[in-house]
Amino acid sequence: MWCMLPNKKAKPTQPAAQSLGASGVMEQLSSHPTPKELAASIAAAMRLALLDLFRQHPEQYYYFSLVTTGEALPPFLVAWSTEALVVEVAKAKPGSEAYLRWSCAESPYMCYGEHHFQEVIRLFELRPEMTSEMTDSEWEAEYAVRLRAMELAMKELDDEGVFSQRGDREKVVINVEVMPPDATNAERARRLNPVGSQALAAWLQDVAEE
Repeated sequence: MWCMLPNKKAKPTQPAAQSLGASGVMEQLSSHPTPKELAASIAAAMRLALLDLFRQHPEQYYYFSLVTTGEALPPFLVAWSTEALVVEVAKAKPGSEAYLRWSCAESPYMCYGEHHFQEVIRLFELRPEMTSEMTDSEWEAEYAVRLRAMELAMKELDDEGVFSQRGDREKVVINVEVMPPDATNAERARRLNPVGSQALAAWLQDVAEE
């Protein structure tokens, strides 16, 4: 399964032996999919995946996330509903509810609709590969492009009302998350969710890496 998370790799600490330089990097990037193109592809895949999810599992959802790795690989959908949580808690050890509530890896809807993401994968493969041959600045720039595209996609879907189709938006948390988690997950959650959201407050209290 392509969406299963590998171990997070650290960004390179040594520059490549031969760097393209600023002008070379810009010239190379000009032929790659833009952040807006990546975002459009991600949003299109998410619409289809969520349509499948809502049709096949018409439940009350409280959490939707695009999840990626420390190398910003193509993201995948994770969702939780109150009904799914009840089922999973019943199968788990006593006292597991708090852990399961936001767990990406334990969600029965992890990687849901992954077959819709083939174009996303293709476009990500056309971006510069995240390797140790990059300089720090090149790596960080590419990482930022990819995460920004994911965030733009989630905002676009939110503006369309996608995440309120199965309930009150104020009771839903949406996010773009890096796994293993880091503090930037909370930063994106705050940007993507309504100010004063009680659901967001609960997520921040329970799992945010501050």
